[in-house]
Amino acid sequence: MNADAKCGLTAQSSYVELAVEVFAMLADATRVRIILALRDGELSVNQLAEIVDKSPASVSQHLAKLRLARMASARQDGQRVFYRLTDEHARQLVADAIFQAQHAVDSHPAHHDRDRLGHGKITGLS
Repeated sequence: MNADAKCGLTAQSSYVELAVEVFAMLADATRVRIILALRDGELSVNQLAEIVDKSPASVSQHLAKLRLARMASARQDGQRVFYRLTDEHARQLVADAIFQAQHAVDSHPAHHDRDRLGHGKITGLS
């Protein structure tokens, strides 16, 4: 608990309102799917559109919002633009939300298998 206070994890934290904005950014299934798709590396808009089953225009708009929130960044390679997660925090937030959802519907969620098997990899997110 003391470590939490040192990191600003208190009810009085000045970051609470910003945290709410982060959750609002993640309150969209397409953006969550994009983050899940980007967890293993960078992808183009067309690749992401195919993965999340949305049009490239729709995916581009969601990526613009994720970039404004500094959750994703872009790299241009000629005519193509590749997107990646800025850091591990968005990936971890989405993973934790998925794990929480698994608890709501399953008495033994798949992510608990990684602890039992001694693996550190995230399971049950495919």
